[in-house]
Amino acid sequence: MKTTGAAAMMLAMPDVFLAALSGLSDDEIEKRVQELLGKMTLDEKIAQMHGISSFNDWGWAFLVPSDLVVLSYDTAENKRLGIPAFKMVSGPRGIGRGTARGTCFPVEMARGASWEPALEEKVGEVMGYETRAVGCNVQLSPCMNVLYHPSWGRAQETYGEDPYHLGRMAVGYVVGTQQYVMTSVKHFAVNNIDNSRYFVNAVVDERTLREIFLPHFKMSIDAGAATVMSSYNHLNGPLAGQNHHLITDILKNEWGFKGLVMSDWVQAVRDTVAAANAGLDLEMPTGAHFGKPLKKAVQDGLVSEQTIDQAVTRILRCKFKFLPPDYTAGFDRKKVGGKEFARIARETEQKSLVLLKNDRLALPLRRGQVKTILVLGKLADTANTGDLASSLADPPYVITPLQGLKNLGGDSVKIIYDPGRNSSRVRALAKLADAVVIVAGLTWRDESEGVALPVFFPGDRLDLNLPPDQEELIKAASEASQRVIVILEGGSAITMESWKDQVEAIVMAWYPGMEGGNAIAEALFGEVNPSGKLPIVFPKSRDQLKKFDPEAKEVAYDRYYGYRWFDQKGLEPAFPFGFGLSYTTYQYRNLKLDQKTVGQNGKIIAQVEVTNTGKMSGEEIVQLYVGAKGSRVDRCVKELKAFAKIPLQPGETRTVALELKAADLAYYNLNTNAWEVEEIEYTVMVGPSSRPEDLKLSDNFKIAGA
Repeated sequence: MKTTGAAAMMLAMPDVFLAALSGLSDDEIEKRVQELLGKMTLDEKIAQMHGISSFNDWGWAFLVPSDLVVLSYDTAENKRLGIPAFKMVSGPRGIGRGTARGTCFPVEMARGASWEPALEEKVGEVMGYETRAVGCNVQLSPCMNVLYHPSWGRAQETYGEDPYHLGRMAVGYVVGTQQYVMTSVKHFAVNNIDNSRYFVNAVVDERTLREIFLPHFKMSIDAGAATVMSSYNHLNGPLAGQNHHLITDILKNEWGFKGLVMSDWVQAVRDTVAAANAGLDLEMPTGAHFGKPLKKAVQDGLVSEQTIDQAVTRILRCKFKFLPPDYTAGFDRKKVGGKEFARIARETEQKSLVLLKNDRLALPLRRGQVKTILVLGKLADTANTGDLASSLADPPYVITPLQGLKNLGGDSVKIIYDPGRNSSRVRALAKLADAVVIVAGLTWRDESEGVALPVFFPGDRLDLNLPPDQEELIKAASEASQRVIVILEGGSAITMESWKDQVEAIVMAWYPGMEGGNAIAEALFGEVNPSGKLPIVFPKSRDQLKKFDPEAKEVAYDRYYGYRWFDQKGLEPAFPFGFGLSYTTYQYRNLKLDQKTVGQNGKIIAQVEVTNTGKMSGEEIVQLYVGAKGSRVDRCVKELKAFAKIPLQPGETRTVALELKAADLAYYNLNTNAWEVEEIEYTVMVGPSSRPEDLKLSDNFKIAGA
């Protein structure tokens, strides 16, 4: 256990470091970095390249009151030269347990359902402020791996399945967080299984790697992400953290990434020489490989000191840019987890709720008409904010759905609660209520990061259904009531074919954060109009998906998964990517392209009119997909290329302009190892979801010439 603070981080800082943090240009920073590097011994350089925390420190998070201690993963400070330490804390839904009782947001998958990068920037600002207020300087988020299959145990930690959508959301987070601290975009790359993450080899051809698994990382790098965390898995043979092609050829050389690359924890580095020569800069959380073994590798001539200098240059560059000497000055620790930030958490959950079904206008509930509500399910009265592994957060409080309904219902609505263990009792109570609200779903015991310490975590899940007892509860209530509303909690797709036709309304609430119960209640009573849309496909059954083996030693990935897979196979999902209902209705009209032919370096603007044709204000997510006609290579039927979320009052019409760059339609040519924009015809499709029936507006354009 370690305490932290501005004084501990900035001991004996010399003038060379102080001067570098007063608005210096990039060129000036580089000069100061090299000046400092020239004063360092080999031992001092290597000391900068690894953590000094014990992995067992993570276990203290379960034992220590988090308002008494700061638990961070640290690197060593250099007192002689005044080089401060990295102090890292986990995310991505709140500063990790052991640092403070900070604001707990909905999980990333929920925030992905908001389709609102500007809101994610606000989330990032809070996360960055709170991280800095407790004296830490690296936020180990966002997780931004493509959700290739909903069985992945860490699905809740990413924004969704589509690279473009993922990138837009991650950029919002990076921009917001890095107003205060460094981010670490993770896990680089092709990390899609948890149980076998330490040994599985992801086999991916270069085109699929470039088009599916890397674009969102590139977007975050272009937005200024400070650090990148490698993944545990192998990628086409080498470990991702020892993969020269991934780290040096692509990330550093091709993309021009100037920050540092750190390892994931514990088993992400196996070979000191391979990792160092591949371009890994920092081993975390210990120096098992980048401590004494790295020094010996240099002395034996297996790793050059130039390689060491390159890594330390990147480390110092980040410290010069992000660690001013008065690091925590002006940052009020009392604001951590306070009311100001709680309001943003509440807004985030409000905009993350996805209304999947609303037959006979079961929602919203109307005071006066609904006088008695029966609330069922043990999760209704459970603080269920997500996984308890590395993404664990420890908020000052959690509003459960039951408490939220009681808070909002007041004296005008009678709330009856029953955990729902006895079907006969459920039927009897349901007959007496004007509406039944069932809170069902998953917990960390069903889906989680696959770790074994300090307690067992299940990792990936094969069963996409609700637990049998919850399905029985839903069926029992449906037999006795004609107004059954199911609130689902979870981090990924849930199959519901055995019961979805028996209930009137379904709301996907995900893992909703500390203010989730209030946000859910506000949506049920119509004080908030649900505006979220699914960032992943919800299949009817697991049989519609590719095989998922959580113990696989090797997995081959192609570009067909999620909505791309459903399009290719002509499958009908339970709920498509981009789908979400509202308490109002919208009409799309008059799609217009500003030009019908554009050069390879040009862009087109697609405009569409959207009208709120209902009686309630709302926010609509307008989506633009593009398909290629007559391509020389295999292409997906369509891919998401633009989206916008717009507010609309009843009767209001707005013209939405969506920009599409020709370069964004390029494919990666395996023969030339370069991106190529085909001079062919393309189809633009605009609508409220990815399904063909929702994309009735379309138009064509051609790319020709420069």
